[in-house]
Amino acid sequence: MEISIKYYAVELILRVFCGVIFMFQGYDKVFNVKLQGVIETFRYEAQQKKIPSFLLTFSAYYTSYVEFFGGLLLILGLFKNYALSLLGLDLIMVAIAFSYLKPMWDMRFVFPRIILVSILLILPTRWAYFSLDHLLRILLAK
Repeated sequence: MEISIKYYAVELILRVFCGVIFMFQGYDKVFNVKLQGVIETFRYEAQQKKIPSFLLTFSAYYTSYVEFFGGLLLILGLFKNYALSLLGLDLIMVAIAFSYLKPMWDMRFVFPRIILVSILLILPTRWAYFSLDHLLRILLAK
């Protein structure tokens, strides 16, 4: 069955767009704000809610690096489903943390990301024509 180029384009646009959003968010946390700055941003609220320091530190490291490397992998189209799964877990962690710290938090930044991740996870793999995953499948099939 021949697939129209528009399906390839849709997958590419959504994947790269989502990847750029996550990669630059992670980049900012890792290289500009620095991980200690991320931790310090939430330390006071976490202490007030009796959240253990190790949990805050783990969350800061996990979300920062998964967002950066997961976004990069999405842009490249490499290990897409693994990256999307880790980013989905990242979003769940963010939702839990923000809901616990401030039950009426603003979802305007998180909600579009969960929609993008969900859509990308359900798109057929064969639509990821312009990706390193597709190139690997071709090379491994030979």
